[in-house]
Amino acid sequence: MVLKRDSVEFNTTRRVEIQDITRKVEAVLDHSGIKNGLLNVYSPHSTSGVVVNENESGLVNDFKLALEKLVPEGASYQHDRIDNNADSHIRGFLTGGSETIPVEKGRMMLGTWQSIFFVELDGPRHRRLVVTVMGD
Repeated sequence: MVLKRDSVEFNTTRRVEIQDITRKVEAVLDHSGIKNGLLNVYSPHSTSGVVVNENESGLVNDFKLALEKLVPEGASYQHDRIDNNADSHIRGFLTGGSETIPVEKGRMMLGTWQSIFFVELDGPRHRRLVVTVMGD
C-alpha cells in the first residue's frame, strides 16, 4: 500500500461560505498515481467543515441558511467571551472536519450529483486542507 499526502490552499471571501473543492481534490488524486484505495480530505481549522453533497445552488444556499438558523451568531455563547466566534465553532462541530471517499480506477467514487465542499464558518481567511490518498 502507498500513502501520498498533499495540501490544497485557497482563500475565502465571506464569513460563511461554501466552496466546491472537488476539482482541487481530484488534482491531488491524479498527481498521487493511486488507482484504488481511499482518499481523505481533512481541515485542520476548527471553524470550518468538509462535507459531501449535491452541488445544486439552491441546496447549497439552503444549507448555509440552515446553519445560520440552527446556530445563530451572537446568541450569548460562553466562548464569545474569548473569541466572539462561538457560532463558527459550534457549526464546525455539526459539519465535521473531514470526509473519506473510496477511490476506484483512479477516480473518486462520488455519486452522480455529489461534490466535495469546504464550509467556511469564520472567514474571510486563507485555508489549507490536507488530502491523504492511500492505496495501490
